Amino acid sequence: MVNGELQTQGEAGRSATAVADPADAAVGKSGAAAGAAGGVVRPTGWAVRVAGGRFSVRVSPRSCLVVGCLLLVTAAVVVLSLTAGQVALSPQEAVQALLGVGDPRSELIVRRLRLPRILTGLLAGAALGAAGAIFQSLTRNPLGSPDMLGFTTAAATGALLQIIVFRGGVAATALSAAGAGMVAAVVMYLLAFRRGVQGSRLVLIGVGLAALLTSVNSYLIVRANIIDAMSAQAWLTGSLTGRDWSHVSAAAPAMAVLLPIALVLGRRLGMLELGDETATALGIAVERTRLALVAVAVALTAVATAISGPVAFVALAAPAVARRLTRSSAPGIAAAAVTGALLLTVSDYLAQRVWEDTPLPVGVVTSAVGGLYLAWLLGRRWRTGAF
Repeated sequence: MVNGELQTQGEAGRSATAVADPADAAVGKSGAAAGAAGGVVRPTGWAVRVAGGRFSVRVSPRSCLVVGCLLLVTAAVVVLSLTAGQVALSPQEAVQALLGVGDPRSELIVRRLRLPRILTGLLAGAALGAAGAIFQSLTRNPLGSPDMLGFTTAAATGALLQIIVFRGGVAATALSAAGAGMVAAVVMYLLAFRRGVQGSRLVLIGVGLAALLTSVNSYLIVRANIIDAMSAQAWLTGSLTGRDWSHVSAAAPAMAVLLPIALVLGRRLGMLELGDETATALGIAVERTRLALVAVAVALTAVATAISGPVAFVALAAPAVARRLTRSSAPGIAAAAVTGALLLTVSDYLAQRVWEDTPLPVGVVTSAVGGLYLAWLLGRRWRTGAF
């Protein structure tokens, strides 16, 4: 692996040699190091090569199985969510309406009211899960999620400016959130850069920036009129109420571009986790790669914030849950994205069904569950001497 060659021997004693991708070598080395430290299980699978060997990706059977099972569970939750509401539908009626072969009333309820809300939740959850996986890998810290680092708060600041000051639409709010997130990313990167960017510095600066921007958001709400202030405060909680096809059409193209880029760049995250010197020795342009990953993760966070508000703790919990399910030391962006979509969809279903008379914003449920997870995580790290 280190010399760039992968040797396999057959039962007859014949051998075949193939050039190994540096990313595969890095993933193997990081998994071996984690296994030696008694941490995560070494990743297994095959390196699948395409485009004449110029591009390769490691395929883990367990990761594929986990992602497939998560997709099936997500599909079941989607069907269940289509049946929930003031007008109850059977699963059969919901599926028929979804396929366009149901009665007009069911099709109106499903395709005009409930489906856009569910799709918005799926897109936002997937974006937060993928962004959380990237940031946790870059900072090498399970607390390094966009909401902890301040990127979610920065995107919320940009969105609030559009909602309260400029009264922009969905597209303008999304662009403003993305712009504010990018500005915050540049400021944090410049402040944290000192012969490279260390994860601990990035986390500390992010916490301070989040506190500063939270006060800015509070000032914007206080200075707004009562109607705008109530609307903005409800939006800051994180909610999928009132989401329609305009939110889906604004987020879907961005996700179609950003998520594949994140998956391609994610191949290098395993090498960056080995340290800057090792990654440079493996042929990676460390700072350029890290900056590109930060830009993609911030854009994903901004998309999620623009369509659903700053939903808390999904980006924190989804990557950790995905790693435990896949038992992989490598940052699984695809698994984290699917896990994030499932977590947000389940949370929204619970928010609607627990108190049917007064449905809760989805951010209330994710904050309650995420707060318990954060307390467990901090207690676990304290017991293991990580602090």
